[in-house]
Amino acid sequence: MSRHLGVGERVVRTEALRGGITAEMRRLTIGTRDGGTRDLVLRTFVDVEHAEDWLNREAGALTLLPGAGVPAPRLVAVDATAAHCEYPSLLMTQLAGRTVLDYEGLETRLPLLARQLVAIHAVRPAERPREYVALTTADTVVTPKGADTAAWAEAIDVICKPAPPYEGRFLHRDLHPGNVLFDVPSPPSAGARITGVVDWAATSWGPADLDVAHCSTNLALLHGPAWGLRFAEAYEEAGGVLAVGTSERLYWRARDALAFSEEVQWVSQPWREAGRTELTTRAVEERLDAYVTALMDTPG
Repeated sequence: MSRHLGVGERVVRTEALRGGITAEMRRLTIGTRDGGTRDLVLRTFVDVEHAEDWLNREAGALTLLPGAGVPAPRLVAVDATAAHCEYPSLLMTQLAGRTVLDYEGLETRLPLLARQLVAIHAVRPAERPREYVALTTADTVVTPKGADTAAWAEAIDVICKPAPPYEGRFLHRDLHPGNVLFDVPSPPSAGARITGVVDWAATSWGPADLDVAHCSTNLALLHGPAWGLRFAEAYEEAGGVLAVGTSERLYWRARDALAFSEEVQWVSQPWREAGRTELTTRAVEERLDAYVTALMDTPG
């Protein structure tokens, strides 16, 4: 760790950060030679099966993005195999801003999210990241208790079909409000701006529809199905290009929504820890059911 600091610098304070699911996050306050401080963030995977792959992908993205016009942390160091650290880890700069998961100001933040995703998809890396992976299958989908079984059966039928052809794009693969930092003035109606996008461990190459679908599902679960349905429109209004056919669009939206059925408890816990205590596992299941039903009713 110390060899990646400047001459005369030292760690003077550490603070655990909330919000991570697969990784432990810590803010490291570094004392500088002139008596000031600066902050770094240490991301650590403890007993995580794919830690090496995820950290290498994140390191590659953080090396690429500073010259691509996307606000992301800068890479300081990475030890993907735990050769020098106790566990696989990555050290990066700390960005200004905070995540915002509440309703107030959402009308303003939605187009900002869409424009940011369009900018990410415009990145043209010299070396493509690995192809996207979608692990959800008809056999792994967990239909919530009390769900509209007809709608879920229809959605499962959709993802049983072959993936539609697509034009590949650089994907964040996990873009949602919890991975975007905002500078939000008071009152929020005065406007907001994105100061950073974090968590690039799943960076992939694949269809823009998949990233849009993922953010849409998160918005639907956080704020209600109507917000999830609006995001694709906001993405296109920002200049993004999605699949032409409604069946192709529905394929990616259904695939992402059904993937959440397997991990509702896992993804909703950080939201509750961040203050959205009403988002119990059951409440999120009900929103997911409402969103899947809405997708089947309005596939376009």
